[in-house]
Amino acid sequence: MKHTRSRRLFLYLAAIFVLISVGTKDTLADPPSAIGVVQKAAGAVIILRQEETLSAKIGLEIYQNDTLRTGPDGSIGVAFNDDTLLSLGPESVLVIDEYVFAPGQGKYSLVVRMLKGTAAYLSGLISKLAPESARFKTPTASVGIRGTKFVARVEGDL
Repeated sequence: MKHTRSRRLFLYLAAIFVLISVGTKDTLADPPSAIGVVQKAAGAVIILRQEETLSAKIGLEIYQNDTLRTGPDGSIGVAFNDDTLLSLGPESVLVIDEYVFAPGQGKYSLVVRMLKGTAAYLSGLISKLAPESARFKTPTASVGIRGTKFVARVEGDL
């Protein structure tokens, strides 16, 4: 009898542990995933990530909400996970506001904000699979990207 009671208590506690573990698993945030990688960096180029300033170099991973900033002699080329290619020329500032590439879930989004400088863009799979999900914003306009390539220049001071 005592053995049965101990066994029930053990199973009861085990069940509670499993329920707590499952509930906690859903509430813990997954660490952010890289959305792209630097393929070219020349001159003065930095990546602003939260409170951190990183020197851009080939192979550096890029994350959502990163700000890419080039100096007077700087340029950077980034390849995103969906094969989108983005290059920035000297004196440029661009923020990656949103990036979602989850084909298995049918979720796609690319939103970048060009604050200053020049950018060359060659669309990848997001623009091809969900054209309405890719946007390129500037201080004076917003462009929907529909599977294309273009160059943009934004003048002004920050």
